[in-house]
Parts: sequence; structure tokens; C-alpha cells
Amino acid sequence: MNATAPAVSLGFAALNFDCADPAALADFWGKVLGRPVSPGAVAGDMAVDATDPAGGPRLIFHPVPQPGTVNNLRPILLTEHYDQEIERLTVLGAKPLNETELSQARYTTFADPEGNDFDLVNWHG
Repeated sequence: MNATAPAVSLGFAALNFDCADPAALADFWGKVLGRPVSPGAVAGDMAVDATDPAGGPRLIFHPVPQPGTVNNLRPILLTEHYDQEIERLTVLGAKPLNETELSQARYTTFADPEGNDFDLVNWHG
């Protein structure tokens, strides 16, 4: 008996970040990604809009009384201009945590202004 799997009809609409200051964190990520910031659909939320489908999902920043201490989502940003982006991200308020050099890639793990980890990666393989 062969069962046919249903066609996949799902995609990412948005990624949610719990945070203490949605406006400040949305401003940071909007500048990082070069995307517009707008109010979210829910009062108190802020959003970083996807400018086109190739730009990735919308980012939603939701206020919570105490943001969680476990980061289950870790964005990975790719760049061809690694050193320039390190400097730009740091000026915007990202804190470099550690840098790793591998044979195929170089990457730095950062914390955003609320302590959420993300990576900047340059593939050279």
C-alpha cells in the first residue's frame, strides 16, 4: 500500500523574538538587514519587514516581562565583506563573543543588544 504525502504548503511568515524593548531591538535588526521597521499586528509589537521573498521572513519583536534565558533561534548572516560587516555590526550595538576560522569558513558569534546570539559567516571554499 503506497501512501502519497500531501504537498507541502508551509513557509516561514515570520520569526518571533521575545524581548524587553521591541522598538530598540527592531531598530537594531532593521539596520543590520537594511529593512524597514513597522508596528507589528499586535499592540506593543514591532516588526522588521521582508522587502521581498528572497529577503527572508518578517521578524516580529514581542514585549515580555522577562525575556527567556534560552536562545532557541540563532540567525546566521552570510557576507562577502566580513571585516566591514564586523565593524558595522559592532557600531550598531552587536557584541562580538567569539571568532572561529575553519578551512571552509570564517565566522563570528555576536550578541544583539538584548543578548540574543547570531553568527556572521563568510564561506571561502
